[in-house]
Amino acid sequence: MATRLAKQSIDDAISEVVQAAVARALPSLARAIEAAVAARVRASKPAPLVRRAPRNVAVRAGALTRWVADNRARRVPTFVIEATGLDTKKQIVARFGVNAAFAKGKPLPHAKPAPAPSAPAKAERVVKARPPIVRKAAAAK
Repeated sequence: MATRLAKQSIDDAISEVVQAAVARALPSLARAIEAAVAARVRASKPAPLVRRAPRNVAVRAGALTRWVADNRARRVPTFVIEATGLDTKKQIVARFGVNAAFAKGKPLPHAKPAPAPSAPAKAERVVKARPPIVRKAAAAK
């Protein structure tokens, strides 16, 4: 009978200690679970669309007054077409050179000097098509 009383008292002591530990840990576990659920809910919502500001606000806000014929240039403005009489970037670069800057109401930049006539002109490369190669094994079939 003494063993039964000792066993009950040990079981009672263990259960009391476990209940006390659970009571202390329960509020912090509840807070951690709430935070995890809130984070999951925030992650599942679609992110609001963020509009990027235009790169060059001055160009879009008003009339174009300066243009440079560089690699980034996309279209030739009308004031450059009217001033030069050329309508493509390739023609303008050929005459005025790369990075030629045009400003509205200002004189045209100096034209690129023409190539020296003393240099011999390169002959055009003649490309002649060759017949297809027929392999012996493929021809036998």
